[in-house]
Amino acid sequence: MAKQFFNYLVIGGGSGGIASARRAALLQPSLKIAVIEKSRPGGTCVNVGCVPKKVMFMTAAVNEALHDAKDYGFDIEKKNQFDWAMLKEKRDAYVKRLNGIYKNNLAKDNITYIQGTARHSIDSISSPSGAATFTGPNTVSVDGVEYEGEHILIAVGGSPTLPNIPGAELCDTSDQFFEWDSLPKKVLVVGAGYIAVELAGILHNLGVDTTLVARRGAILRTFDEDVAKNLMSEMSDAGQKVQYYTTPDAIEKAEDGTFTFKGTVSEPGQEPKQVTLEGFEKVLFAIGRHPLTENLGLDKAGVNTDNRGHILVDEYQQTSAERVYAVGDVCGKALLTPVAIAAGRHLSHRLFNKEADRKLDYKNIPTVVFSHPPIGTIGLTQAEAEEKYGAENIRIYQSKFTNMYFAMTTRKPKTYMKLICKLPEEQIVGLHVVGLGADEMLQGFSVAVVSGATKKQFDSTVAIHPTSAEEFVTMNWGLSV
Repeated sequence: MAKQFFNYLVIGGGSGGIASARRAALLQPSLKIAVIEKSRPGGTCVNVGCVPKKVMFMTAAVNEALHDAKDYGFDIEKKNQFDWAMLKEKRDAYVKRLNGIYKNNLAKDNITYIQGTARHSIDSISSPSGAATFTGPNTVSVDGVEYEGEHILIAVGGSPTLPNIPGAELCDTSDQFFEWDSLPKKVLVVGAGYIAVELAGILHNLGVDTTLVARRGAILRTFDEDVAKNLMSEMSDAGQKVQYYTTPDAIEKAEDGTFTFKGTVSEPGQEPKQVTLEGFEKVLFAIGRHPLTENLGLDKAGVNTDNRGHILVDEYQQTSAERVYAVGDVCGKALLTPVAIAAGRHLSHRLFNKEADRKLDYKNIPTVVFSHPPIGTIGLTQAEAEEKYGAENIRIYQSKFTNMYFAMTTRKPKTYMKLICKLPEEQIVGLHVVGLGADEMLQGFSVAVVSGATKKQFDSTVAIHPTSAEEFVTMNWGLSV
């Protein structure tokens, strides 16, 4: 059988791949474009990532609000009869509807959707897209059918990693979290990154006895230190249990079906000691992700990877192979859905709209952690700014206060804000916030940071009162938090 030819062949029907394919179709409707996907369209974000996670974050937030209702004068009898099964059914139906929208949009743009063989379930998300394998520099095979691409984009994403310890195969990852048919009473979450923190926060705020295990003495270690410390303080005040300085050694399953965690605690200045935590209905690992490149046959295409399997690309998403590109998590940089989408669209403009210099600027990427409370951050951390410019050339503005919402409530979480400014012009090179509404307020402030705004411009902006966001435009230097 002759190879089927496409001008643009996209391996992976996730956010980055679909965004690039659709943008190419918009720029040049006459192009022959195909997207290869083994599982459901939308990739990790739609199926087992951003979308269902945000649903669960909002579910936990509703439960928090129910606790606050009496402080606002509402006589609500809270019977703690949360219907997990009902919510899961509605959430899964919403995701399935999004799958259909993605597929329909491809059809509207005359993009061929090549479906590889796979079970259409959540666990098949963590598989190489379309079971596509390179058979040559610009050809791939899917289920025995060969396709040739004038340009080929690899956007297969990644998958959660399990540790190499006894019993790890008994545990779940963030993918399996969305398959749970019922809400466990006691859960252990292992990890210190944003996925672990988010899932632990969701479970804790839904009333689950949740313990978070972190290998070091802090969580979110790539974030600004003050941001992480303030979140850790809020988690502690809310009763969230965290086991720090602990490395997992083994997971055991008892006859009653519960899990036992065995680990080593290595606190600075102390002798390592063993720790045993028992009675968990679920153990969930969120310790990182690995790229789904192992079975792609990249060597036949001449595509180079690093020692972890991430595809090496230049600033234009170009791989080591001519006319083969890569975007998204498979590249191992800024593992965020909007980054993959933006990189994919920029690539299409370069390839199909004669914009030779168009590329994604990775310098200021806004990020939100849907923790409890949420985090919003863009730009440099204080440590990064001091290393780049020198401590004497930066000025820090910060504020800590109680959001007005909590003026009426028994619980008193704090909001923490921080501006990192480069002297002498006080250009804002880092903006960070922890607290209620951080996720929504960050987008607008990100525009200002990307545009090179200064503290003087922030100060000249009239505050919207009463809001938390106004604190960013009213901060004074030297005030203690």
